[in-house]
Order: sequence, then structure tokens, then C-alpha cells
Amino acid sequence: MKRSKAPTTRRAEIQQLYQSYSAGMTSLPASALLKFLHKEQMELTADEDTAESLIDRYEIEETARENRSMTFEGFLRYMESKVCCVFNQAHTSVYQDMDQPLTSYFISSSHNTYLTGDQLIGKSHLDAYVWALRKGCRCLEIDTWDGPDMEPIVYHGYTLTTKILFKDVITTVAQHAFEVSPYPVILSLENHCSQQQQEVMAQYLVSILGDMLLTAPLDHLAGGELPSPNEKKVVIAEALSDLVIYTRSVKFIGFSHSRDHQSHFENTSMAEKKARKLASGSGLNFVQHNQRFLTRIYPAGSRMSSSNYNPQEFWNVGSQLVALNFQSLGLPMDLNDGRFQDNGGCGYVLKPAVLLPSDRSFDPICSRHRLKPTHLLLKVISGSNLPVSRSNKGLDPFVRVEIHGIPSDSRKKNTQTVKNNSLSPHWDSDMNFIISVPELCLIRFCVRDQTGLLSSEFVGQYTLPFTSMMKGEPQGSTRCRISSHNTKESTGQQACQGALELR
Repeated sequence: MKRSKAPTTRRAEIQQLYQSYSAGMTSLPASALLKFLHKEQMELTADEDTAESLIDRYEIEETARENRSMTFEGFLRYMESKVCCVFNQAHTSVYQDMDQPLTSYFISSSHNTYLTGDQLIGKSHLDAYVWALRKGCRCLEIDTWDGPDMEPIVYHGYTLTTKILFKDVITTVAQHAFEVSPYPVILSLENHCSQQQQEVMAQYLVSILGDMLLTAPLDHLAGGELPSPNEKKVVIAEALSDLVIYTRSVKFIGFSHSRDHQSHFENTSMAEKKARKLASGSGLNFVQHNQRFLTRIYPAGSRMSSSNYNPQEFWNVGSQLVALNFQSLGLPMDLNDGRFQDNGGCGYVLKPAVLLPSDRSFDPICSRHRLKPTHLLLKVISGSNLPVSRSNKGLDPFVRVEIHGIPSDSRKKNTQTVKNNSLSPHWDSDMNFIISVPELCLIRFCVRDQTGLLSSEFVGQYTLPFTSMMKGEPQGSTRCRISSHNTKESTGQQACQGALELR
């Protein structure tokens, strides 16, 4: 092969990587691509067929394909594809054990699901239920009140939020409940209706949901078990007495009281302040409580703007139904999206072993949990085509890498700031984290614009579970593979047409 001139296309850092394996030749032979897969990406099971399949998929130049090699343009397409995503693509499908009882899962949960804005004057809309269900949400909240003409209504009571009909909400749930996930939906009914309109609600649940509604206990389950997500793909109603099967809501009095008196089919709901106090003062007891019972946490009533708390603090103690305002985007929803991106986005994520009944000694407040900590080595290489600021000025971007887990694991580190470069900022920053409970950790990559000595503004982010990260070299440590991933704005829209390079 003839030696080629240095490529003049974009992504200089990828060009350098390509040249290091092509040795200046016009294209990258399959054997050299295989060497890259083994050494850099730690794909040790890859063989010559793997490399050639990548050439067939990403190389469009006919001569290179015939020679079983890859041009730089083909290599760039491959590097910017989902195949090279830092998120393990095997986790985009359901891969976890789905036969454990419901208490063994984190369950994607929404608060005030009907609202599209704040809880004082915001609009209630059926689309909010569609949006939540399409994001994999499996626990929906419905606040019901007496309406005119014996038609129960849904809205945030004693406020100026708009009203929608209960029957329309249930019809919407029936239409969209299983579009993206086949696993059970829990309807959390905050019931303020009279007896007469409660009977109307029950009629709608039965007539509209039909066979989707669980109306009787599953015969084969023993007395002390909750069903698994796999038991029956149904909607479970929570509040109307004759339809309550496995999620009857009871008041939480104390851990010892629950242990002695609470039935397996009863769950408790508590506001974030009370839950936070219990988590900080009785972490071990809270973990053990959540090994037996479902617990729903909801935002404080003082959050009039429908803001959210940090869900990680309640996942740390094993709470299953950590309910957030899905319409309020930002860090809490970024973490929620990252957590439930796992396991195929089905809305059910199996809790790590330290939170399951087989472990009765885990306290997230303790700083020491395992003799051999996990070392996470990261290199944040570069970005591409970051969005310009609202003022149309060039960005001074940096990347903040955040670890969200138990308190002793949670920390953040920043790259250096690159001045006036949103097109192709290059950081090449190494980071080292020591993590004691990686199974609970989320990793968040946040791009920010340095606007002052101590101030910065959000540009985009990407969050994923530590256990879903693809590993790269060197062997013997946990290190991100060379990969690209788009970051996203808190508005939920795409922020970066290009990507961060994470190694």
C-alpha cells in the first residue's frame, strides 16, 4: 500500500488514532483494526470476522471494501456510531433477571404525572401521561377529585391547575401503557372523591382497562411474596379498596412497627424530608425495610415550581418508587434517565446485591463497604460541534465528571477550560476515582461554559450507570473505552451534533 498524506477532515484526535494503527498507509487493514479492538477497546473476543463486519458496515469506498480495509472516513463513521458508545449496547435490551419480587427493583416513577408545569397554575394534560409512559415510567400518579355530572376529574387540588377527566386519563394509560415496556404499570391514586364518584372510578378502571387490570391475587404466589415483573403484564391499581391487590397504601409509623405488622402487599409513601431523615439516621433499617416492602418517596409539598430532589439518596437505601416530576428537567431527571436507560429502558432495574435480602448488613452512610475498592480511570479527550451560547458568543467549555452514589463515593472533577472553542475543544484530561460501591453509582458527564472566575452555565450532559460503562485499556482497571456520545440539554433537546470523546 502507498503511504497517504495526513487526513484533512475533522476530528484531529481521531485522525491521530487512525494513523497510529494504519502506520501512514492509505487505509486501515482488517488486521490493524482488529489490533485496535483488542488493545484500545478491550474487545478480546473480537476476531478477523468482527473487523471485517465493521468494514462492511461503515466503509462506503468500494476499493477499500474489496481490499478488506477501512479508510479514515469509514473509521470516523465507526467511531461516532453507537457501537463505540460508552454505554454497553447489550444493556439496551432487557438482560436482568425479571423473576424477582417487585421489591427487588428500582421502578421508574412519576409524581403529579398529569402536570406539564408547576403545581399552582400549570396545565394538566393527557400528553403528560403519554410522555412519561414513553420514557419507560412504570408508576403513574393520578390525583382524583369530584367533578361535575358525576365525572371524576384529575388536577392538583385547591390550585389553579387545569382539570382533565379521570376516564380520559385511564383511556390514555390503556392506549400507551405497554408501548415501550411490557412490564407492570402501577397507578398511584391519590383519591379525594366521594363514595359515589369512587364507584364511578372503579367502573372506569374495570371497563376501560379490561384484562390489563389485576383484579385478583395470583394463585401460585405464597402468602409472603409480591409478584415479579414477569408474573403478569398488567396495570395494578392502588387506592380503590376492591381493586387493591398488591400495593395497598398504609401509613408509615416506624421500621419495627412495619416489621411486626405490615403485610407484604402493603406499601408506604412518605415525603422526601421524612425519608431523608430516616436514610441519614437509620440507613441499615431503611435498607432492610425496602428488602421486604415497597416504599414510594415523593417531592415535598413546598416545591411549588415542581422542582425535584436528588433521587440517588433514596436509591441508596433501596427505595423502589422514587417519584419525580417528569416535566421538570435538570440534574434529578438526568440521573433518573441515566438509571433507567439500563435494562432496555423497560422501567425496572434490578437492585444491586448489597440492597437485596441476601445482604442484611449494608448501610450506605458507612464509608467502608469492601476491602478492595474499584478504581475508575477516565480520559476526557475532546468535543465536537458544541452549541453556541444564547448570546452567540464562543464557548469556553470544560467537562465536569460527576460520580453519584453513596455519600463517600460521590464527588466531581473538572477538566481544564478551553477558551473560545465550541467547534472542536480538546481537553485530554485524565481523571482517577476510587469507588467503594460501584453497583450503585451513576456517572454524569456535564459540559459547561466558563462564564466567570467562579461561574459557569450548563451546555449538555450524558449520564449512565457505572455498571453499563464499556471498558477499555489498560487491563486490570476500569477505564472507559474510546467512544463518542452526544450530550443533551436539560430541555431534553439535542445539544451537541458532535460528541465528547471519552477514553
